[in-house]
Amino acid sequence: MTAYKVGYLIGSLAKGSINRKLAKALVNLAPAELSMTEIPFKDLPLYSYDYDADFPPPAKAFKEALAGIEAVLFVTPEYNRSIPGGLKNAIDWASRPYGHNSFTRKPSAVIGTSPGSIGTALAQQSLRGVLGFCNSPQMNSIEAYIQFKPGLITDEGEVTDAGTEEFLRDYMMQFHGFITRVYTALAT
Repeated sequence: MTAYKVGYLIGSLAKGSINRKLAKALVNLAPAELSMTEIPFKDLPLYSYDYDADFPPPAKAFKEALAGIEAVLFVTPEYNRSIPGGLKNAIDWASRPYGHNSFTRKPSAVIGTSPGSIGTALAQQSLRGVLGFCNSPQMNSIEAYIQFKPGLITDEGEVTDAGTEEFLRDYMMQFHGFITRVYTALAT
C-alpha cells in the first residue's frame, strides 16, 4: 500500500477542544501508511490581499507546511452553523495569492464532533463548499458526524466506545483508499 503525508487542521484553537481529542484519536487509529502531522494556524494574522506580495513569516511557514503534505484532514467544530473564523482565515491564506492555492488537486476529508446530536453537519457542509471552490478533491463518503459525550475520547486520544473506535478506524482506512484513488486518477 502506498504511504502518504497527511496534514490535519483542527478548527478549534482551544487547547482543551473535543475536536483536538478527536484528532488525536484519528492519528492513533490511522493506518501506518498515513504519516499524520498537525498544521497549526493560530499565529496567522487576519488575511488581506495587501499581504499577497510579501506574506508575513507565520503565513509563509503555514504555506510551506501545506506544500509538504499530500492530503489534508479537517477536524472541525461548528460555530454558529458554520466553520470557525480561524479555520476560514487559514483557508484564505492557503488559497492565496491567486494561482498559488495550496489545496488544488490535494485530497481532503472533513470530520468533526460536537455535544449536539447533528455533530458538526452544518459546519462540514459549509467547509465542503469552500474546499470545492479551492479545487480540493473531497472524500464525500463515508461522512462522519460524531456526537461527543463525556469520556468518549480521552486526552490521549483513546476512544472508550468500541463502536466509535471501529467507525473512526474505518474512516481513516477509507481516507487512505480515497487518497490513493485520487492520485491514481490524477496520474492519468
